[in-house]
Amino acid sequence: MYRDYPRMEERLRALRGSRVDRMRGAADALWDQLADTGVSWLGFYTAEPGDVEMILGPCRNTPACSPIGLHGACGQCWTSRRSLVIHDVAVLGEGYIACDPRDRSELVVPLFDDGECWGVLDLDSHEVGAFIARDAEELERLMVIAKLTSDQPREDPIEF
Repeated sequence: MYRDYPRMEERLRALRGSRVDRMRGAADALWDQLADTGVSWLGFYTAEPGDVEMILGPCRNTPACSPIGLHGACGQCWTSRRSLVIHDVAVLGEGYIACDPRDRSELVVPLFDDGECWGVLDLDSHEVGAFIARDAEELERLMVIAKLTSDQPREDPIEF
């Protein structure tokens, strides 16, 4: 499905304030553009080095699980420091944390500050195959624009 990522840039460039303020603004801007493209939920999870759980930050649509363990997709993204594109969450088996049992695919993007991963942007969909590697690449770029991650070389997303 086509997602107009360049259209989101203007709102993300205008974000100001604390990291939490920018996360809230980014969640709103992304939701406004992505909710009609098969995205059922989006939000941020944060963690600190040494943590064994991630805490839910700003999100859109419905509340989600919090805290979550690092064994799920968000934790795998945070520890691997690479975006994850999960075409069908069923492949994750016991490692999948199902906040909404209708979710069928997921995309998770790591967020960095001075080389340290401090959190992730998480998107869910009720459709299998809703996300592709290009979605991860565009969201990585948009998080730089929103000043929620540093502009650093990235490896290709891990796809399941």
